[in-house]
Amino acid sequence: METQKNISRRNFIKLSGMTGAALTLGFYLPASGKDAEVMTMEEANSLGIDMNAWISIDTTGKVTITNHRSEMGQGSWQSVPQIIAEELEVDMNKINIIFAQGNNAKYGSQITGGSSTVRGTYKKLLNLSATAREMLIEAASKKFGVPKAECHAEDGQVIHTPSGKKLHYGELVKDASALTPPKSVKLKLPAEYKILRKPLPRQDTPLKTNGTAIFGMDKKLPGMLYAVVERNPRFQGKVKSFDDTETKKIPGVKHVIPVKMSVFATFREGVAVVADNLWAAMQGRKVLKVEWDDTGFEHLSTTQLYTRMKDDLKTKEGLSFRTKGNFNAAVEKAEKKIEAVYETPYESHSCMEPLNCTAHYQEDKLEIWGPIQGPDWVQDFLSQLMDLPKEKIIVNMTFLGGGLGRKAFMDYPHEAAVLSKEVKAPVQVVWTREDDTTQGPFRPGMVYHCSGGVSGGRIAAFQTKVAGQDMDHQWPGAQKDAYLGSTTEGFLEPYFDGISHYSFSDIPLDVPIPVMWWRSVYASTNGFAFESFIDELSVEAGKDPLDFRRQHLGEERYQILIDKLEEVSGWKSRKKNEGYGVAITECFSSIVGEVVKVSKKTDGKIKIDKVWAVMDCGWYVNPDIIRAQVEGSIIMALGAATKHATHFQDGKAVEKNFDTYKMPRITDSPEMEVHIIDNDEKAGGVGEPGLPPFTPALTNAIFDLTGKRIRVLPFNLEEV
Repeated sequence: METQKNISRRNFIKLSGMTGAALTLGFYLPASGKDAEVMTMEEANSLGIDMNAWISIDTTGKVTITNHRSEMGQGSWQSVPQIIAEELEVDMNKINIIFAQGNNAKYGSQITGGSSTVRGTYKKLLNLSATAREMLIEAASKKFGVPKAECHAEDGQVIHTPSGKKLHYGELVKDASALTPPKSVKLKLPAEYKILRKPLPRQDTPLKTNGTAIFGMDKKLPGMLYAVVERNPRFQGKVKSFDDTETKKIPGVKHVIPVKMSVFATFREGVAVVADNLWAAMQGRKVLKVEWDDTGFEHLSTTQLYTRMKDDLKTKEGLSFRTKGNFNAAVEKAEKKIEAVYETPYESHSCMEPLNCTAHYQEDKLEIWGPIQGPDWVQDFLSQLMDLPKEKIIVNMTFLGGGLGRKAFMDYPHEAAVLSKEVKAPVQVVWTREDDTTQGPFRPGMVYHCSGGVSGGRIAAFQTKVAGQDMDHQWPGAQKDAYLGSTTEGFLEPYFDGISHYSFSDIPLDVPIPVMWWRSVYASTNGFAFESFIDELSVEAGKDPLDFRRQHLGEERYQILIDKLEEVSGWKSRKKNEGYGVAITECFSSIVGEVVKVSKKTDGKIKIDKVWAVMDCGWYVNPDIIRAQVEGSIIMALGAATKHATHFQDGKAVEKNFDTYKMPRITDSPEMEVHIIDNDEKAGGVGEPGLPPFTPALTNAIFDLTGKRIRVLPFNLEEV
């Protein structure tokens, strides 16, 4: 569904297709930072407040909600209305969903990342929905002339329980909108849920299968031009000169112009070919000749990058992130001591939908449409770079064909905005798959040096030094002597209590290659090192790997997860010629344990027989979405572990497309079984935490079967 107007208190009703009066409830976010207040549209108008309009019910009974986060396949288009439908007592099929525009003053943070959509807003959404329900019940009780306690809401109606008389919501909205929202409402217990925690079919699936879903490249504007850009392949190089003689001979080509887009503290330069159709722009680019100035920065290869990281680990002190006790003294006294070095590769995001963005610059305003994970970030960013007031930057979200962190960046909207301003027309910039694969930013490659000791069957000392790029060090004015704040991301919290002596530090690598968030961020690399080394320590201690973890994880929540993992995987009934590996990681307030079973095929090669995953994400919405996200995370982790990596030569990315940046095929997909823990914990993330434990569980299983330790990724499963 497409949103083309700013969702404000003045046009929300018109935009959502409502008829006449409506009950519209939302949040007012006080500038003082106090808790958000539930407010009606009428009250907001009277106070001159630009309300965050979440729920509106018109006189036909239709419910319209704004989804303030992007939908990139993770399920927010389903989860948000499912939360609202539960407490509002309406049928999911009667809810109309629209995307909100970028406006953090109205919606708070709109960044879709860190698995934050549900865990950051579910309590507010439940409260808002229950408030609307209670106001409708109160309005009905007055119409019926009966006590409110005799009425209940069900299926978009309020029913007088003793008599069975009914009024549908549309008949009540006018009276309800005149009421003052109650300050507190009673929420359902999970045992009372009728819609939440049910595997309901996703609302966006029909749109994505019948072609009506609007993705970034589906956006069309009158007079719109199309652009592709030949960008410097070395990230920080400049355009020295270009020859567009042959390009301008291509029918449809309108402009050939240099362009710069902001990438962290630098600008990436290129030459844009702008045409009246995408094919012409792409053909014009093929015959464009550009000479680059690549002086003033290093042109590094993969070998040089990893040599530098390894040398740093040997020669430099790390920036201390978290310590306890005295690691050096404890490891010296340990009965057994071990060290290991683990390497993880640079990775491309390779979203199904390559980057694209449409921009229309018009004198005093700029409007953006596209697959954007952080509309409010883009709004803030472009306001500064385009020298326009923030309220003049209108950012519209479309569906995203995958985001994985890459589409939370602001470079590609900036590039589109600059080109639109230059050619004085709306422009859609489209990145090819080669652009998407080679230009980054990438997941950073990392090297870990782990040291530890065991005594009495327990961890006596644990140390990790990590060398690699700190994403935060790339921003303008970054404090480059600051430690990596994600140094322990993925490490289970109870380990900090269960281990008496530990030390975590990092050594930042400063190189021209841009890096940024990739699904589960640093947990995707940390998890491999941490859980592989825990496994190595368990072997030194002579302990079962799952029991070894159990004895260091004192909290009941973790014990329950381990019990479930042990039960579903048949861990205690493992047979000969079967390799079992386990890993448990924690990120974005969720804990995931995975067991991988491997065996040998008749030709002696390793095969993955099955993966069991147990997800504890606390309060949750839809079990099918959770299973889909965990399964997708496992396949993505499988690719990063055994199929693909981004390499560099002479400062340029080597892999250009899926012929060399190999993806897992359906025949590579193992059997997967996902289990969800029910508890009363706060909601955690779902879209990312299933990824980090898979790779160490796989390599630990391979060790269990073959005795071979895999410490460098990616590896070829066919060659183990």
